[in-house]
Amino acid sequence: MNRIIAIRTAILGAFALALSACGINSVPAAEENAKAKWADVEAQFQRRANLIPNLEQVTMSSAEQERQTLNEVIEARASATRPEIKLDGDDLQDSAKMQQYQQAQENLGTALSRLLVSVERYPELRSQENFGRFMTQLEGTENRISVAIRDYNEAVRQYNTTIRTFPDTIGANIIHGAEPMVPYEAVSEGAETAPQIDMRSDAE
Repeated sequence: MNRIIAIRTAILGAFALALSACGINSVPAAEENAKAKWADVEAQFQRRANLIPNLEQVTMSSAEQERQTLNEVIEARASATRPEIKLDGDDLQDSAKMQQYQQAQENLGTALSRLLVSVERYPELRSQENFGRFMTQLEGTENRISVAIRDYNEAVRQYNTTIRTFPDTIGANIIHGAEPMVPYEAVSEGAETAPQIDMRSDAE
């Protein structure tokens, strides 16, 4: 009797191991990891959006041209934070939605860079404590965005490799119906690069 139980246990163990090797666990684990990394990306973009009201306060005293550029930033921020722009974990296989999200974030980044280059010409702004604090926070946020995007893309690469590689592809297709996820890519060259602003007092 004990021998029969031992044989059954061994068979069940082998069956469980075979299932595990076929992507039963590895595919959802890789998927959840990618979704978690995407949440980090969204959090950092939201952090950048939250900083913009501070920039608005310190640039309102500048020239009309800069106020116009500031309005472009405010409009781009409103567009990038619309509810329909946000992606959840179930949207990460939708290349059209990812493209829309990327375009909105690039538009905001471009408008923000243009404004910062513009207001950097004003010594009175550069000397303000609030402006200097904002620049420090923005630089840190842009770096966090770059890291979050890199980590997300690596998680997507691992997930997409898992669902295409034998034997995980068996469970991915038959059991999970897994679809490839879309990496985050800059819409235009250099869009993922943080704005570079020279804050030295002797900058021309």
